[in-house]
Amino acid sequence: MKLGRRQFITAAGVTGIAGLAGCSGGPSSDATPTDTDGDSGDDSDGGGTETDGGANAATNVGIVYATGGLGDGSFNDQAQQGLQQAESAFDLQTNSLQPQEVSEFASLQQQFASSTDPSYDLISCIGFLQADALGGTATQYPDQDFQIVDSVPTNDDDEQYDNVASYTFREHEGSYLAGTMAGLLTLDSFSAGAGETGSDSTNLGFVGGVESSLIQKFEAGFMAGANAVNTDIDVQTNYTGSFNDPSAGREAASSMYSSGSDIVFHAAGNTGTGVFQAAQEAGKFAIGVDRDQSVTRESYADVILASMVKRVDTAVYSAVEAKVNDSFETGSTTTLGLDDNGVELVLGQQLGGELPDSIVTEVESTRQSIIDGEIDVPSDPSNV
Repeated sequence: MKLGRRQFITAAGVTGIAGLAGCSGGPSSDATPTDTDGDSGDDSDGGGTETDGGANAATNVGIVYATGGLGDGSFNDQAQQGLQQAESAFDLQTNSLQPQEVSEFASLQQQFASSTDPSYDLISCIGFLQADALGGTATQYPDQDFQIVDSVPTNDDDEQYDNVASYTFREHEGSYLAGTMAGLLTLDSFSAGAGETGSDSTNLGFVGGVESSLIQKFEAGFMAGANAVNTDIDVQTNYTGSFNDPSAGREAASSMYSSGSDIVFHAAGNTGTGVFQAAQEAGKFAIGVDRDQSVTRESYADVILASMVKRVDTAVYSAVEAKVNDSFETGSTTTLGLDDNGVELVLGQQLGGELPDSIVTEVESTRQSIIDGEIDVPSDPSNV
């Protein structure tokens, strides 16, 4: 299939993948109920989110966002989009909570689980950092159905909880495409928007948030894709320890650009905003994550080459859809990759059309090779 210039794979509609569900972790905001248009507070009329326990609502859904909160232009906003799409499609009553710290996850999960007015049919937990708390909450409330994105929590017997549905992604596959594109560009003299590369550079960068096996999948795929282009390419790596610290992202990326990196890929939530700032200051390029950040962070579109999009929206929507249709399966894991459009590399709205045709063609070919099983993408940096 020939793909358009704006993206290497066509995004699946949220209804295109049946039976998804999920909870994951990231940066933060106030731990107060929020409506789904991102405004925090108690207003039950905002954004299509009802908090008044209306009698006409057939399904009650509570969502606990990752730290970093709404407005991150990335992970949480993508989850919110899935919930908003579900609100448009089904008769729902929804409520949401935004933690400031990881330590708040347990109490916020329990706040929904213990509620009787309304009683929640589904509690969606966004982000892998919620896994430890969810283990305790799921045990305490065995009759409550949960969804978690980006983690598969297990009990002491290493078994999945009977009341939790896990949704994970093959992030390393989409990141491999990002590495392939970056590796090809850094070996060439390329200029577009506010950035440029130098043909004498063999240096790229990766900025992660909290170091974990999940974020290392992004790093591993990116490194492998770049090294497949040229084994001499060096990838600098820095984990800032936060998904909500743009200043740390800016500092990490600035150091990489100063050390010769032409392109920096981030998997760091709102911390990645600082990566874009550093790219503009250095006259270099960056690659976004989770959403098309050339759109959600439009002021940096002149340096964002592409984004490795993860369809958290699809996972949230599909979990709600399954719950509404009485087909929600707990104790299970659904994993999404390139073959089912769970991840995708989307070219930047401003710079995508400037990329050389030869590079676009090579990335398209690489994508198909991964889907066909001809390329086995590592998920651990130590295996690159």
